[in-house]
Amino acid sequence: MKKDISYALKAPLRWIRSLYDWTLHWARTKQAPYALFLIAFIESSFFPIPPDVLLIAMVVANRKSWIRNAAICTLGSVLGALLGYFIGWSLFETVGKLIVQTYNLEAVVKMLGEKYAQNAFLVVFTAAFTPIPYKAITITAGLFKISLATLVAASVVGRAGRFFLVAAALRVFGKKISDSIEKYFDIFSIAFLLLAVGGFLALKYFIK
Repeated sequence: MKKDISYALKAPLRWIRSLYDWTLHWARTKQAPYALFLIAFIESSFFPIPPDVLLIAMVVANRKSWIRNAAICTLGSVLGALLGYFIGWSLFETVGKLIVQTYNLEAVVKMLGEKYAQNAFLVVFTAAFTPIPYKAITITAGLFKISLATLVAASVVGRAGRFFLVAAALRVFGKKISDSIEKYFDIFSIAFLLLAVGGFLALKYFIK
């Protein structure tokens, strides 16, 4: 049984290792801040990979720029939330539905309207700060037409809290964390995969 699990994980772990090495190397280039902004922007509406991956690599590569990189990540993500909101508001029947179906979130969409009515700020903040898929929240926020001010305020607090916390931890413990990632890379990779899957499961649990 253990051998079967190990074999099944080999391909994803190799892919994550290659992505990590490529990202860490690329994070030292002059184009990295632009890529960080772009990934944070598109992740808020449709892109599957969280910007934390590049943010971590960039802070590990240059810990002195942790504030700038966290700010870039926050700005890109919040502006991207506006795109998600617009998709939900005006393009849900075309673009929005396609994104929802891609991530198998049809049942989630039906329940979020009630949650927004109860406490829209908390719903957006929770998704912005945790691994819960943020894109599902930004798109449905537009679909159910919650206050744009609420979306922006909750997104700023949640996303800034998350990205600055990650960057600050790496600023202080960056060398130890980097060494630990290298030493226990397979464990961290499995944890990343579980976290990604867990985020979608948590969203379905959160709306019940």
